[in-house]
Amino acid sequence: MNKLFQQIIKFGAVGGICFLIDMGVTMLLKVIGVHYLVAGFCGFLVSVVFNYILSFKFVFERKEDMDRRKEFVIFVALSAGGLVINEVILYICMDVIYANWNWLNRLINENLATALSKIAATGVVMFYNFVTRKKFLEKKEEPGAEKEQ
Repeated sequence: MNKLFQQIIKFGAVGGICFLIDMGVTMLLKVIGVHYLVAGFCGFLVSVVFNYILSFKFVFERKEDMDRRKEFVIFVALSAGGLVINEVILYICMDVIYANWNWLNRLINENLATALSKIAATGVVMFYNFVTRKKFLEKKEEPGAEKEQ
């Protein structure tokens, strides 16, 4: 397996763990009556902290010359972009689609609709996160360095 493929697999595993944390917090808050956008925001924030720790432990190689505080700020800024994408997708799924399609309301309840919306949002944000973190936070390979096979 090449290095990029291995990295994508690790990123997927870390993302899966963080997705469970995000979904767990989101759905727990939703079930106790918190508005879905607030619940989604809280779930996302909790998962970002875990994602930061796990991403640099298992997925990405740190830039040696980057201060860890700067790295965390960039990570959070990139995550904020992901949060905006997450919230927009949740809004479209719930307030534009679910709220206006009566047949969908009869087919699934609001909690299931929220969960399915969260899954869709997570897929899009996961792609965004991998690309932006790789571009802005990962150590670049030295030109001429041998690539792992």
